[in-house]
Amino acid sequence: MPTMVVEIHVPLLPTPGLPDGQGDVEVFDEGEEDGDVYVFFITGAGEGDLLAVGSRVATLPGVPAGTVAVVSNDEAEEFGLGRQVALPLPCAAAGALPA
Repeated sequence: MPTMVVEIHVPLLPTPGLPDGQGDVEVFDEGEEDGDVYVFFITGAGEGDLLAVGSRVATLPGVPAGTVAVVSNDEAEEFGLGRQVALPLPCAAAGALPA
């Protein structure tokens, strides 16, 4: 059975201090450079929780605008083949995501 993976696509600029994980969410694989973005992979929770983590990443100081999440699974043949979600989520921008 495929494992849900959310890819966090961050525009490729120097971005120190990104988190390694949040609660039950875990880093699925080390991040990788892919064209003009750096892709982080997270798994270990439901889609809502994974997107909430992506939203928190997108709002960290130093993370450039244009960060997106791609909802995929561990059997995808390439990056970016799933459903794209703009980050941060609207409630994250308002500070309404659970910690």
